Amino acid sequence: MTAQHENLGDVLNRLMTTIDSRRRADPAQSYTASLFSGGVEGCARKFGEEAIEAVVAGVAGDKSALIQEAADSLYHLLVLLAVANISGDEVADVLKRREKKSGHEEKAARRKSD
Repeated sequence: MTAQHENLGDVLNRLMTTIDSRRRADPAQSYTASLFSGGVEGCARKFGEEAIEAVVAGVAGDKSALIQEAADSLYHLLVLLAVANISGDEVADVLKRREKKSGHEEKAARRKSD
């Protein structure tokens, strides 16, 4: 696949590696490090802000803004996962298990276990 047309998974894997490499960087020099310095709570709040902006863009039907906000949301979600010491593989394992069920079945199973 060319660099002009990479799949989302490849880009997200590289981004996760970059995020992890910034974990101990100087917060004054790295935006990602500054997010880490806010801990789980700060990263969760920032992810929430970005997710709300994506919702607003989606409701408004603004495709260009939604693309930008989706990218921001994904980045901030990955930072939140990293600061919470959750790997992409852990999330992928859950998604793989869910592939074998319909969304309705999966949600019903989760409700029964709560």
